[in-house]
Amino acid sequence: MSKKLILVTGLMLGAWHLVSAQENAPVDKKATAETRALYKNLKKLSEKHIIFGHQHATEYGHGWSGDQDRSDVKSVTGSHPGVIGVDLSGFSGISPEAIEANKKNLRKNVADTYNRGGITTVAWHFSNPVSKGGFYWKDSVSLPAVKYLIPGGEAHEKYKEILKGIGEWAKSVKGADGKLVPMIFRPYHEFDGDWFWWGKSHCTKEEFILLWKFTVSYLRDELGVHNFIYAFSPDNKFKTEEQFLDRYPGDEWVDMVGMDNYGDFGRDNRYNLEAGVLKLKIVSDYAKKAGKLAAFTETGLESIPNNTWWTETLLKTLKNNDLQLSYVLVWRNDVRSPTHFYAPYPGHTSVPDFLKFYDDEFTLFEKDLKKVYK
Repeated sequence: MSKKLILVTGLMLGAWHLVSAQENAPVDKKATAETRALYKNLKKLSEKHIIFGHQHATEYGHGWSGDQDRSDVKSVTGSHPGVIGVDLSGFSGISPEAIEANKKNLRKNVADTYNRGGITTVAWHFSNPVSKGGFYWKDSVSLPAVKYLIPGGEAHEKYKEILKGIGEWAKSVKGADGKLVPMIFRPYHEFDGDWFWWGKSHCTKEEFILLWKFTVSYLRDELGVHNFIYAFSPDNKFKTEEQFLDRYPGDEWVDMVGMDNYGDFGRDNRYNLEAGVLKLKIVSDYAKKAGKLAAFTETGLESIPNNTWWTETLLKTLKNNDLQLSYVLVWRNDVRSPTHFYAPYPGHTSVPDFLKFYDDEFTLFEKDLKKVYK
């Protein structure tokens, strides 16, 4: 089909997108073969399934840390999550020795996931590079760093150095087959809130979009990083597609659209599943229209006090609403905290329900994934 015909078809459907014949491909035209294959397979799997993910699943869990080939999810089900979340928070703002140690540990973690056939998604709780306060916004301490990092900003060169460190690391992560490991890179998440220094109140729309575009272009075009899939994920403050896309940089800069949403799914014992479904449909429908991937990039119920949350809340939401989401990721299980966990561990009261969630044909875990890089 010619681009002209596709454009006409899109206009007839009310979708103002010039979709090329390679619509199921990353925005990086030089993406590695494995990255292109992952993109294509995530899109295909999302039509009939969803992959389950867990943040920091194999790095640590409820009461343990650093064990080889362990995750709380595997201890419960026999399989690791299909998607494992990691974080680049330790790549800046600390000593060079600590940064190198973090890079080494994360390199092994991501390569191990790839070698097993699993998928890695990379968050970035980026410590403020121009002030104290860490990645959160702290009144009277934090500076609105976005305007300093974009081209022309006082810290632009410093930002380029930080990105160089990320780029060098990304190009060093290789599997046992010698191939670069594809990763879903999800920077500046929950940007529609105010809790991070890149949040909505701390930069203009134009500044945020410029930061996003520069980040992608510098990694991709200047540093030659070709194993990233770029994910755009606000929190849950939108109610319409227009609001969802308020700080969207454009289809040529994004591979995956997503949403982080704890608030509609039981946080503080408040459930508004109708609102949660509406927002997920906005994400999913836009992805279908624009030829993008979609995901439920973060959710969960801390401590899982609702023992049937997995099947009665999460699974029903995901299965019954014409959604096409490649994965759903719940947040981490803290090592020390007795209450800060989002996936069950052996002995937890929600294990029987989680096993029903695991056994459902709709959900995929690492053992279910077949050649996603081929």
